[in-house]
Amino acid sequence: MDETETVSALVGDIYDAALDAALWPAVLGNASRFVGGLASALYSKDASAKTGVVYYDDGGIDPHYRQLYFEHYVKLDPSTTAQFFAEIGQLISTVDFMPRDEFTETRFYREWVRPQGIVDSLNAALDKSATSVASFIVFRHERDGLVDDEMRRRMRLIAPHVRRSVLIGRVIDLKTMEAATFADTLDGLAAGMFLVDANARIVHANASGHAMLETGEVLRSAGDRLTAGDAAADQALRTVFAASGSGDAAVGVKGIAVPLAARGGEPYVAHVLPLTSGARRQASRSYAAAAALFVHKAALATPTPPEVIAKTYNLTPTELRVLLAVVQVGGVPEVAEALGIAESTVRSHLQQLFEKTGAHRQADLVKLVAAFINPLID
Repeated sequence: MDETETVSALVGDIYDAALDAALWPAVLGNASRFVGGLASALYSKDASAKTGVVYYDDGGIDPHYRQLYFEHYVKLDPSTTAQFFAEIGQLISTVDFMPRDEFTETRFYREWVRPQGIVDSLNAALDKSATSVASFIVFRHERDGLVDDEMRRRMRLIAPHVRRSVLIGRVIDLKTMEAATFADTLDGLAAGMFLVDANARIVHANASGHAMLETGEVLRSAGDRLTAGDAAADQALRTVFAASGSGDAAVGVKGIAVPLAARGGEPYVAHVLPLTSGARRQASRSYAAAAALFVHKAALATPTPPEVIAKTYNLTPTELRVLLAVVQVGGVPEVAEALGIAESTVRSHLQQLFEKTGAHRQADLVKLVAAFINPLID
């Protein structure tokens, strides 16, 4: 197959995984091979607890090393801080948050990365909350070299579809689902669900969806067509519904997460899943539906104190990492040991922190961070 056919087939499989989570390991394996990686995974990290969890992977990382990572090395991984500053969908490799020579100094690289023959990784942020971030990662083996422009190009072709599939899978949480029970299963969702054709005509709605239409707060039915009150959102939905009629490839990155607002100002979000390709076509065979629309209240995005600090003082991810380590573990030798870098590197970053924040001592930095966490501190 040429690349267009390969991408089309892969994207179709990615969307099928939204309805059948058992497909994810195989899908991630194909995704990893397509972008030129050793292994890939869908996972999340918690910023405050410094913990994480793998939801699905392709088995490319040895289970022993995967366990070691979440038991110990997640706290030492310099990408953990960087990921919380990434925009949704942004691709991040090592060089995007720290110099390569500095990365190879770290204990994380020496003890976890290098022993596996890994040299780099490419992350795509899929979703964020105030304390956690969910990501799609592909690891790069030393035989393939560092992340390059071609790997980034290929990652951009599939990462938006992975995001849509993950977000929809989180909303419906179906696991494996029989096609005959498709509508019945969706009827039980708390989220509003609408099956629509390419012209936005409603062919089925679940109970929550009907309730939304009755109030007209978020979405309305004009005749038999689904409409949004906001003109931009309405156009975005119509565009992706029309594209869904032509298959997965035509949908592209349109309408992954369309923001909606109720008349009272409450934020909602809509996710569109194409239904005209792959196993999804069989799942909706009783309907002339091009897409399924899932609508639910959106959580308000509240920046974490570290994110606010970094933006306030224009800190790099590495500078923020050193700043937080100073607060948590103390002096230069202790920070160097905790982060697995040279003391001279810590001192260099400390000097930058003093210049950017106006602090003169490490005690001033501790007080600065405390003030952001507790605004009553002066």
